[in-house]
Amino acid sequence: MTSKLAAQPSTSRGRAHSEVDAGPRGPRDIFQRDRDRIIHSVSFRRLRHKTQVFVAPDGDHYRVRLTHSIEVAQIGRTIARALGLNEDLTEALCLAHDLGHPPFGHAGEDSLQAAMADAGGFDHNAHSIRLVTRLEAPYPGFDGLNLSWEALEGLAKHNGPVAAPTWALAEANDAFDLELQSWPSLEAQVAAVADDIAYDNHDIDDGVRAGLLRLDELVEVPIVNKHWGAVATRFAGLSDDKALRALVRDQIGTMVGDLISETQRRIAATGVETCEDVRAAGMQLVGFSEGLGHQERELKRFLYERLYNAPLLVPVRTEAQRVVANLFAAYCDDPSLLPEAWRRDEDHVQRLRTIGDFVAGMTDRFAVARHEELVGPVDLPDRF
Repeated sequence: MTSKLAAQPSTSRGRAHSEVDAGPRGPRDIFQRDRDRIIHSVSFRRLRHKTQVFVAPDGDHYRVRLTHSIEVAQIGRTIARALGLNEDLTEALCLAHDLGHPPFGHAGEDSLQAAMADAGGFDHNAHSIRLVTRLEAPYPGFDGLNLSWEALEGLAKHNGPVAAPTWALAEANDAFDLELQSWPSLEAQVAAVADDIAYDNHDIDDGVRAGLLRLDELVEVPIVNKHWGAVATRFAGLSDDKALRALVRDQIGTMVGDLISETQRRIAATGVETCEDVRAAGMQLVGFSEGLGHQERELKRFLYERLYNAPLLVPVRTEAQRVVANLFAAYCDDPSLLPEAWRRDEDHVQRLRTIGDFVAGMTDRFAVARHEELVGPVDLPDRF
């Protein structure tokens, strides 16, 4: 059953560019077509070779941006269905939320931010919007994927209102007003928290597998300790590997259940009755309860300290930043190194942004190959 707070395809604010529905398109509504356009995009396919936690991982079992996005979509659809929200819009936002990540994840983003300082910097969230509104160009009549207003709004502000948009987001907003000062739909809020739930738990799995997280330290984190004990009670004598997988499943289930209950409580307490009420609520309606929220933040602090900022990953991140910085500099010094389609007669700022677009679109392995071709060897360790 659909909630009255769900985004409705029939009342969508539409697309920036009018389209003639000619040819076989199948029985899909506007949000279903948004989702399918994202899945069929080049940017989505490139996510299979982009860093999630580990740079250019050689292990087939580690997560990358693509598998992470699929896992976020699975969690997001589950929550949306329980709350009676639009599952297709939720899925579209979950699948697209990381499209704008450059090679090597946040390490690459830091390098691009510095390299593009004179052109307004770089932000992966804003770059996601730039990709779907300009850089992807599969259609004959316009640039971009021409996603619905609701999909663009959700991508632009799934983390909440945007008081000071970066140049890329401001540019997209000027072309199609996304009302950046308001909260987004419940579907967008679900996508944001589904992302947190996915990486909170799946990064535990990858971190232990890589040997960067120790189980004896991990189980000292309160939320983990609770679930680890419950798994041991249910399955006596279970191997650590299977127990860890059960732990991850149980934690996801607990987080999802708490999120649904707390969101329903907030909706009832605020009395919102329409999608526009949600946007004007002045607060996030989709979220964890106070107790679970505190436990989730403790888990995040542990992961940042022991995994994301692990000493073994520091030289990897440093080398990844060097690769991106060197590539950007090489293309600035000699724009003829760019593929022909990317060579344009532009002013300084626009040229920097064009180079930023090109480098941001690279996969990890493509960036390594181009660096070896144009600059010199890359020293990334085999394991990460």
